[in-house]
Amino acid sequence: MTPAPGPISQTSLSELEQALAEEGLFVDYGACVVRLRSRLKGFAHSLRGVYGSFAFMPEAPFADLHVRVDPGRGLRRWLRPNARFSIDGVEPFDPFPLASALPLYEWGVNWCFAQRFNQHVLLHAGALARAERAVIMAATPGSGKSTLSAAMMLRGFRLLSDEFGVLCPESGALLPMLKPVALKNQSIDLIRGFSGEAVLGPVHYATRKGDVAHLAPDAASVAAMHRPARPALVIFPRWREGAALAVEPQAREQAFARLAFNSFNYRLLGPVSFDAVADLAAACPAVQLTYSRLDEAIEAIHRLLDEPPAVGGVEGER
Repeated sequence: MTPAPGPISQTSLSELEQALAEEGLFVDYGACVVRLRSRLKGFAHSLRGVYGSFAFMPEAPFADLHVRVDPGRGLRRWLRPNARFSIDGVEPFDPFPLASALPLYEWGVNWCFAQRFNQHVLLHAGALARAERAVIMAATPGSGKSTLSAAMMLRGFRLLSDEFGVLCPESGALLPMLKPVALKNQSIDLIRGFSGEAVLGPVHYATRKGDVAHLAPDAASVAAMHRPARPALVIFPRWREGAALAVEPQAREQAFARLAFNSFNYRLLGPVSFDAVADLAAACPAVQLTYSRLDEAIEAIHRLLDEPPAVGGVEGER
């Protein structure tokens, strides 16, 4: 019987570098497996810092995506060196500075998920679970979605994703797509001070999205990355500096429209996504949550989950 793979945090840097440079590292995100190869100097160290709880898998029977993070070509290997991201030999982005290789990989993989992972409805949403009941936080950029997702994980919620609400159209279950949480600008220090349990990678300054650091998913979330959750609550978060906490119920038609708008592939999937999002909006209470204090917002979410459901639930996968 083959022993279960140990975590990346317990893998030597030389082993990790060798795997990346040769056959690749297979990164299991729950709903998707990525085969990652790289000969980029220092990249293995950055990766290990935020993927420490993930399994070290230098081999696997299958990968959904095959990607590379490589050094720049020609003089760019030595003069102002950069990093290149590719999938199946195609480079969808301009190179990033070498110091931003990890953000390049994270954004590149997110782009691949959004472009190619169309067997499920992909909501642009944070997704977390308390026990087996999932909270979907759908919002446009700048709403504080990732910061609130990070804080909820650090207060005991199971993180499914800070970016993708992966909704299975057949079962209505929410599947984990677990990645490090990308924190930007002032959110970095906010989360660092929020909990001593936060494991943050280095700050990448002045990237194309500002200053960025990645929060490592906790071991409990990683251990449960193959366990779906049943959608129980939809939240449209809105952070406002100094704002008093406000919880505003959303009508089902409002929730449907906002969920559909905050979806990567709603139009592409047509009737499949329409039915899945309509069922979700009908099954879950939805609120707009305006807040300025993270713990206050998390307490409100607990109260909302504790309220008796007004409608029937959606059955998870069996």
